[in-house]
Amino acid sequence: TNRECKMIEQLKKELEIDEGCVRKTYLCSEGHKTVGIGHLCQEGDPEFWKSIGTAVSEDRVDELFGKDIAWTMADCRDIVPGFDDMPREVKLILANLMFNMGRGRVLQFRKMLAAVDERDWSVAADEMHDSKWRRQVPARAERLIKRMRAVE
Repeated sequence: TNRECKMIEQLKKELEIDEGCVRKTYLCSEGHKTVGIGHLCQEGDPEFWKSIGTAVSEDRVDELFGKDIAWTMADCRDIVPGFDDMPREVKLILANLMFNMGRGRVLQFRKMLAAVDERDWSVAADEMHDSKWRRQVPARAERLIKRMRAVE
């Protein structure tokens, strides 16, 4: 839908700020080969086999982001009951978290997910605050936590 496309455009802008947009292969903070907007290179990606610093086209960055965001949104819908009916801001925050951490790590945020299910945005923000994730990406985390607290 058009609303979904607009939300994805907004999410892409936010993720470009949080993840950066690098048009060459590089090692992320965890030491994994990465490219574009935080795309973790997999063995099926031609970039996986290329040396660090190999240039990647803007089209390829967009293609990888499209695939990554499709997985991200599918995972959000799969693990967050009623995801599509939540406020747009909550969907953006949860998708950002999912993109950053992946399904496995988001599933470990049991209390946050329970608060989201109860539509208790303040408790969800508290749970985000009391996490290892916040210590790993403090600027991003504080921004997302502040946004979660502001949801009506």
